[in-house]
Amino acid sequence: MTFLSVGINYQTAPVAIRERLAFPAEILKDSLQDFWQIKDINEAAILSTCNRTEFYCNANAADEQIVIDWVARNKQINPADLAPYLYTHTDSSVCRHMFRVACGLDSMILGEPQILGQMKTAYQAAHEAGTLGKHLGKLFQHTFTAAKKVRTDTAIGSSPVSVAFAAVQLAQQIFDKLSEQTAILIGAGETIELTARHLTQQGIGRIIIANRSYDKAHALATQFNGYAIALTELPNHLAEADIVISSTASQLPILGKGRVESALKKRKHKPMFMVDLAVPRDIEAEVEQLSDVYLYTVDDLQNTIDQNMNSRREAAEQAEEIIDIQVNQFLAWMRAQSAQTIIRDYRFQSEQTRDEVLKTALASLQSGTNPEEVMNRLAHSLTNKLIHTPTSQIRIAAETERHDLITAAREILKLNSTQ
Repeated sequence: MTFLSVGINYQTAPVAIRERLAFPAEILKDSLQDFWQIKDINEAAILSTCNRTEFYCNANAADEQIVIDWVARNKQINPADLAPYLYTHTDSSVCRHMFRVACGLDSMILGEPQILGQMKTAYQAAHEAGTLGKHLGKLFQHTFTAAKKVRTDTAIGSSPVSVAFAAVQLAQQIFDKLSEQTAILIGAGETIELTARHLTQQGIGRIIIANRSYDKAHALATQFNGYAIALTELPNHLAEADIVISSTASQLPILGKGRVESALKKRKHKPMFMVDLAVPRDIEAEVEQLSDVYLYTVDDLQNTIDQNMNSRREAAEQAEEIIDIQVNQFLAWMRAQSAQTIIRDYRFQSEQTRDEVLKTALASLQSGTNPEEVMNRLAHSLTNKLIHTPTSQIRIAAETERHDLITAAREILKLNSTQ
């Protein structure tokens, strides 16, 4: 059994590659079950976010090619075209990598908390798809434990820095007063909710939430005193927006060059600030060609996240130490699993011996034998039967000069040295 992880992220692949490997929620279950059907894959999970797609599995061998070939086939990509962007981890390296990812240590914005929720979503999706088992499931649970400990014991999350915060921070650099601006937020997920919260905290003048589900848009808009519209109404309101921030799971662009160009004409070419936080992209790349648009993608935000990071970098060093301990604890649990069969067999054997001796004792009591005599005989018989096999094997070990077994027996039985 081998833990295996293959993935791409914002450090190894541009958004144009990452969006091709995205697994939105509506196809995730079927994709997981198809992935799990690979002969040598015993357990499987997929983490898919705007900044990374990673495949975790418990496999019969550390053969990353079976994963790469499946991804290439599923996404209709030449495996050779993927190779330059991929990274692979096996066994203990998988554990460390998952712990670091969940703690935000591998995120574009160091210590950002959203990734832990996304990791939990990946776990839940795999659980519901039936592709998790004992070992990978336990690794996810330990991942969550490690992340919680890092959050509790360090200052990794003390500074309000996230992709959403970075987008709002960039807007503040472009507009002198957010109180005079209107923001349209496309989507209704966690990233958009976080963006709305940051905009509200920074005094945004007006918020419009656009989403395919009007009810979800309305529920989110209500929290921030905003206005909700269905996604189909977006063309009618786009010209009102000074700021557009989009983060949906759509497989096709929501805003094209023509639609934005029409909005700019209605605005009399008043500049529009746009941030596309989605992978695949919600806003066509050609929009950037428009002279009155400032379009940024998740990759561009790297330039805005340098502030509020000193304390997180210090906390990251402490987090790495915690992760070292947590990895060792998980590996110890894994090693202990190899002994479960012998422990179960030893317990079964001992319980059989107990039942045999107890049966004899009960028969003696029923025949009228003195209870004290029965109890003494039971204790003596049980002791002799339980120690018979170990003592015989220790004697044989001594006769054959297996001093390693004698030493191991003393350690396992916790025997003090006697003269």
